[in-house]
Amino acid sequence: SSGINAEYGGSYALKDQRPWSIAECVQVFRDSVGELARVYKKDGYLSWDKDDKPAMDFVTATANIRASIFGIEQKTRFDVKSMAGNIITAIATTNAIIAGFIVLEGMKILRGDWDKCTATYLRREPTSRRKLIVPAALEPPKSTCYACPDKPEVTVTLNTQTMTVGLFEEKVLKKHLGMVAPDVEIDDGKGTIIISSEEGETEENNDKFLNAFGITSYTRLKCDDFLQEYELVVNILHKTQLSEDREEPIDFLVSGSVPPPVELPKLNIAVDAERPSNSSLTPKKRAREEIDDDDDCIITL
Repeated sequence: SSGINAEYGGSYALKDQRPWSIAECVQVFRDSVGELARVYKKDGYLSWDKDDKPAMDFVTATANIRASIFGIEQKTRFDVKSMAGNIITAIATTNAIIAGFIVLEGMKILRGDWDKCTATYLRREPTSRRKLIVPAALEPPKSTCYACPDKPEVTVTLNTQTMTVGLFEEKVLKKHLGMVAPDVEIDDGKGTIIISSEEGETEENNDKFLNAFGITSYTRLKCDDFLQEYELVVNILHKTQLSEDREEPIDFLVSGSVPPPVELPKLNIAVDAERPSNSSLTPKKRAREEIDDDDDCIITL
């Protein structure tokens, strides 16, 4: 536009040199799509040209709408036109090829043709058969991977006599396993909660060692990150010394394998009307089930 619009941001500017609002982007998007549709109906094809007004309007509007969704700084039509004129064709073509293959694989998934899905690689140099695009069969889930199974489990080897609950939460669950707000329950038949995502529920446990809660080899911890809908069973293996060869001490080792089953001692069942404070359910757990204190059953080893 060659005219001068109303004042924007305290100064006058050409329309192409000021950011558009989202409402303007939506309106320009609708108008440009309509114009491009008429061109396609008339000519039977569309071609890209940065000096073509409907094409440039479409790119500017869609780019800014997408940028706003992800909190990215929006650009003026003038800026977008400058960038569009400097795009290297090879890069645009490569992106288009990969984007096309992503869509094709997505269509297979939507149709339920999982057995037809492939991994496709675009090579820098042709193969011996003069191919640049090489399909490959998908790799099956690894038995040692704790993220692949429907019910993921992981084994953590550590010293339960020196690892505190707080370190276990920060280093193992959050930093290594990617949890954000974990709840951790000992799978001991009592429903013992050692880590709660509710503020103040289990902070007194942070400085206690894991063995203070009876955690040792073959203890199973049920971990649940409600924010990510992420559930994981952690199998504990107790070991006093993890490595002798490394200069820096190792706090823990993580693997996807599950420890072999062991014969558990016989259980002594006793009825207790009151739960210990460290086995209280978090508010989130209480919301999931109703608890009758008169019927609580505590199992001790």
